[in-house]
Order: sequence, then C-alpha cells, then structure tokens
Amino acid sequence: MSQKNSSSPIRIGYCLSLSGAVGGNGRAARLAHQIWLDRINAQGGLLGRPVELLCYDDGSDAANVEPLYRRLMDQDKVDLVIGGYGTNTVLPAMRLIMERQRFFVGLMGLGVNNELSYENYFAMIPTGSDPNAALTAGFFELAAQQKPQPLTAALLSADAEFSRNPILGARKNAARYGFEVVHEAVYPLSTKDFKPFIDAVAASQCDLLFICSYLQDSIDLVKAVHAHSFRPKMVGASMIGPQNALVKAALGPLLNGFVNYEYWVPVSAMRFPGVDDMLSNYRARAVGQDVDPLGHYMAPTAYAQMQVLEQAVQATGGLHDATLSAYARSAAFDTVMGMVRFGVHGEWTEPRVVQVQYQGIDNHDPLQFLDDARQVVVAPASMRSGKLIYPYTKAV
Repeated sequence: MSQKNSSSPIRIGYCLSLSGAVGGNGRAARLAHQIWLDRINAQGGLLGRPVELLCYDDGSDAANVEPLYRRLMDQDKVDLVIGGYGTNTVLPAMRLIMERQRFFVGLMGLGVNNELSYENYFAMIPTGSDPNAALTAGFFELAAQQKPQPLTAALLSADAEFSRNPILGARKNAARYGFEVVHEAVYPLSTKDFKPFIDAVAASQCDLLFICSYLQDSIDLVKAVHAHSFRPKMVGASMIGPQNALVKAALGPLLNGFVNYEYWVPVSAMRFPGVDDMLSNYRARAVGQDVDPLGHYMAPTAYAQMQVLEQAVQATGGLHDATLSAYARSAAFDTVMGMVRFGVHGEWTEPRVVQVQYQGIDNHDPLQFLDDARQVVVAPASMRSGKLIYPYTKAV
C-alpha cells in the first residue's frame, strides 16, 4: 500500500478467533500483539508514525473470515494485513489475499500454502519446510526407539480443516518408521461422548494412539482415554489444547503420560533473547483476564509475528506489499522465537517443534508449568530435557 501523510497512523488489520472453539488461544495471541503495539509506539512507532491494530473476532468460524478481510481492506482501508490464528482462519483468507496480492504473515496455519504456492505468504509456525511431517515426527521417532518396538498405530482426528495436514504427516511418519496403521477414524466437531471412538481404538489393539484434536475435544479425549481400560503404549502427538496452561490445569494429573507437540517450552535451548522479558510482561497483564496465564504456546509466536512485520517495514522503509514480500523471502528475522528465515512456501527453513511428555502432575495449579519439570522435552534429542516414560501405563 502507498503511504499516507507522515503523521497518520499505520493501521494493521486482521481477524482472530477471540471466541468460539479456539478463543482461548486467540485471546492469548491478541494480548501478545497488544504488548508489541505498546512497545513499538513507545519507541516512536513505525516509520515515525504511530501504529494501530484493528482486530475483528471471527468467532472460530471460517465462514466469517473472508468477509472480515474484505471489510478491513475495502471499508477500513488498513495499510497492512496479517493472518489470524490457525489453519481454519488463515486458509479461508488466502483467496482474497492472493487476489489483492497482499503481504501476509499468518499465525500457526499448518501447510496452508503447500498447494497454493502464494509467494507473498509467510507462516509463523516452527514446522520447517515439510510442515505436515515435522509436527509429529518426534512422536513416531520416539516410538521407534523403544524396546521392544511398538508395531501398530491408530489415527483419530477431528473433522476439520486444521486436522487434514497433521493426518497426512502422521501417515507419512508411520510409514517412515515402520508402523502399520490398523485403525483410522474421524469424529465430528459436535462430538460430546468419545467413549465409542476409544472403544473402536481399543478393538484395534494398537500400540500407538495418534490424536489430532481441538481444545475442548482434547480435554474430553484425555478424560475418555484415562477412563477407559485400554492402554496404548504411547498416546497424543497432535492435540491442540494441552499447550494452554488453563487446559493443563483443568486436566491436571489426567495429562500424565501423554506426549504432545509444543512450539515453545521454558528450556534453555529455547530461551531466545527477549522471550523471558516478553513473557514476564504477558503474565503481569494476563492477571484477571480470560487468557492463558503463562502464554507459552501463543505469546512468543504471536509477538514474533509482529516482529517480522516490524523488521520488514523498517528495513524497506515503506508499506508496499510486493517490496515487503521480496524482503521477507530473503531476510533473516531476529525474534523472540529465535532467528527465522522463510522457505519456498513461506514456512520456516528449519523446524523447531518439540514433543513433550507430561510427567509428575499432581495438582491443578497452572503455575507448576512455569518450568519444564512437568512438561519434559523428549524430542528432538538436541533439545531433550528428560527421558520418556514408556509405556504410557508407567506414567499414569
């Protein structure tokens, strides 16, 4: 976009899921964005101009996304747009974004651009150049290292856009490490009773139970697995929800033994410059708000999303979408998530996903997750902070 007069605010527009199924994560991202906004304006803004964020709630409903972006661009006349949270929000915006040729930094959409190949899209998600496989590679690699090695896997996933790519990755990783998929099922997002699904998993007698679920589904599935007599040797991998401290606290000891992905954990290997200060600010501002009190999952990535935008604007000296995109394709960005470079589809050139196992949880206090004692990084080996307790029954 062309610059307005030198004193007018730079307006950045987007939608987030502030309510609905993933509203908890969206609200945490929004708080991180506000922390960035306060900092950048305290430093004089961007290009010497104050910055405003115009954010609409999409209600976790993909059908709302494109009309909101159309409103942002056509009625609100924002200078820049960024992506909302997750595949279900980022993907439905892409057709319009591509039509308008906008610079677009999305937040955690997995494999959104694999087929679209839009050159002006960039993903703030540490899943690397093969995002579908990277999200869950650690889960299957860990399983293959156990003695005796498990042999079979069951795949259980929500019927939603966000789960399609992780399931593709799970099939690929299962084949890579020699596991036979003996059961695969998809459940409707309206599901309240997961016992029939766990009954079917139990009938398969699988060694590994791979789950790809949303926030409330994850809570209900953890409870259903725990209540059932069947015990897989490993369970988890791709559940959205347990990363959120409120979900961790709600489940408490029921989480013990589950293995699941995380993007940021308070281990030394991920203590990138600035992240501790940002999270300290986040925790202070989260008090009394309906958000994750720790912010480990959403806040670093959401804040880094704004740092990418900030550094691109400052480096290019303007707001022109094509210029910003060209810069982002070749630059390295220094963020609270570490140094970030973007690859061919806008994914990070190097993956930085960890798998943790929840261990030793004995209460429902979210503050017990301030460190890694109860969320032990078990993969990859370069970031490992403890040992996997195997099989699952030994950790329950």
